[in-house]
Amino acid sequence: MHRRIIVPSALAASLLLAIPASAADYVPGAPGIGDSYYPTAGNGGYDVSHYDLRLKYQPATDLLEGTATILATTTHNLSRFNLDLGLRASEVRVDGRRASFKATGEHELEIVPAVPLPKNRQVTVVVRYAGKPSEFKVGGWSAWHRTPDGGVAAQEPDSAAWWFPSNDHPRDKATFDVSVSVPDGTQAISNGVLQSQSSRLGWTRFNWRSNKPQAPYLATLAVGKFDITTDTTANGLPVLNAYSKDLGDHAGAARASIERTAEVTEWLEGAFGPYPFNALGGYVPNVTSGYALETQTRPFYSPRQFANGSNVSVVVHELAHQWYGDSVSVRDWKDIWINEGFARYAQWLWSEKEGEGTAQELADYVYAVRTAEDPFWTVKPGDPGPENQFHIAVYDRGALALQALRNEIGDEDFFTILKGWPQRFAHGDARVADFVRYAEEVSGEPLAELFDTWLYEPSKPAAGPSAASAAASPARTAAAPVEPKSWKKIAATNGVHEHDHR
Repeated sequence: MHRRIIVPSALAASLLLAIPASAADYVPGAPGIGDSYYPTAGNGGYDVSHYDLRLKYQPATDLLEGTATILATTTHNLSRFNLDLGLRASEVRVDGRRASFKATGEHELEIVPAVPLPKNRQVTVVVRYAGKPSEFKVGGWSAWHRTPDGGVAAQEPDSAAWWFPSNDHPRDKATFDVSVSVPDGTQAISNGVLQSQSSRLGWTRFNWRSNKPQAPYLATLAVGKFDITTDTTANGLPVLNAYSKDLGDHAGAARASIERTAEVTEWLEGAFGPYPFNALGGYVPNVTSGYALETQTRPFYSPRQFANGSNVSVVVHELAHQWYGDSVSVRDWKDIWINEGFARYAQWLWSEKEGEGTAQELADYVYAVRTAEDPFWTVKPGDPGPENQFHIAVYDRGALALQALRNEIGDEDFFTILKGWPQRFAHGDARVADFVRYAEEVSGEPLAELFDTWLYEPSKPAAGPSAASAAASPARTAAAPVEPKSWKKIAATNGVHEHDHR
């Protein structure tokens, strides 16, 4: 109810002095967060602290109905703001009051609150929405996979808009409660810890919680019929893995790989420091895609990752991302090297540990088999461009940069950096330049030239990453390096984050 108030002029003047800002001081939040590769990704004007998602999904029709409650804080005086959502909103409330809204662009939901929002205000936004996620596409591709018994949300660099409204950029992380109701006999898998499960009137509700900050694209939802295994690590972390019941010939290889999640994580703690989250696991739905994704605490794996047998290397890659990519995320998508270069290098370290080729042998091999004319060397891992964000050079040349760093500063400082970086920027975001400065800080050496050579020069470096050690043993690099035993397993994951264009 709006009431008209009449006051004497003197009192009115004093009240005006108490008002912190005029209407002119309130401006719309930007429709993008400011990413250099994806200008419309995310939104400006607020920071989200928590998402509470209450969903109902019918696999037979692909109908998803949801109520999202979003807790946020304004970062400037807002007259309106955007959320990223591809499904149709039916009602929006801001701090309990109905707000006007409209869908614009490919995935923007523009919201005008009943009353402008001052800076540093804690705000509650409730959005009711519904739709069929498989019918929503951006640029011809979808982050939603239909399966014979349900659906799955998993994609990079964005996937949230297919199933919930968000500020969809890694720069704005939040905690999550995801509650999903599905028909009895069907399961709903998400991130974190399963808090509870209950059934009523033919529907079963699964309640999941992620208690550490999580980028929206790292939130996942999988609905279907799964075989589920559970365990607890030596440190008490709950482990939950899920496999579609209809994986066919891939089922055995998938289990033989993913059931080693706890073992791989324990080993990665030796390289990267304490595991940063409260749960572990992975899931393999019956999708036709070929990629995997580091969805937080519970990576997504396509069955095709195991078409040639078990592949623990891809598990190493996605679990390494829990430190490099999930806990410490990209500040801007051009900083993708601090995700992918390190996840690939973790595969090289696993190969070294398994006796199937040292990181140095893998580096020598990569350097030798790519001629100077190979376009591979024209891609700059430190800023590859949106068209090359998941190019193999970001992975392999990115890992070469780390081996070059290791040779330059020695193992002691190198592994101190690998462990210290996820602690320094835990549950936050960072840039490539931040890593360069951190490496210089720890090692006490100037490293800008080294990183420029391996991450930014669009040509093959004159000397390989073993140059520092070759001087002491020239014969070591005289012959062409032999293909390491692990090479084919690692190469099998080269398309690990490729998009599906449909």
